[in-house]
Amino acid sequence: MTETAALSTEKLTETLKILHDPTRLLLMKLLTEKEYCVCELVDMFEVSQPAISQHLRKYKKAGLVYEERRGQWRYYRFNETCEQHALVEQILGQLDEYDEQLVRLRTKAEAITC
Repeated sequence: MTETAALSTEKLTETLKILHDPTRLLLMKLLTEKEYCVCELVDMFEVSQPAISQHLRKYKKAGLVYEERRGQWRYYRFNETCEQHALVEQILGQLDEYDEQLVRLRTKAEAITC
């Protein structure tokens, strides 16, 4: 097992709360794999733009994602330099790569363009 940096109780609890939600867990898994535009995520998850934005806002507040604005679009990706990096990677490593929901989301992503 690799050694990881210790987190404060507050930071650990905040990260676990964020990843507790199934949608946010899958969303984070995807964001660790590549960058996505909000419009792509809306189509993939079949939820409203405000709902996706709310999830992303929680990630951003916790320092888990980078946000980049390009014209009218906002792109998000996992912040690999965040202090919770190792914890997030360990948690996501427990997710089955062939999970039905994850496979469905990845398949949808291939067909979406902004």
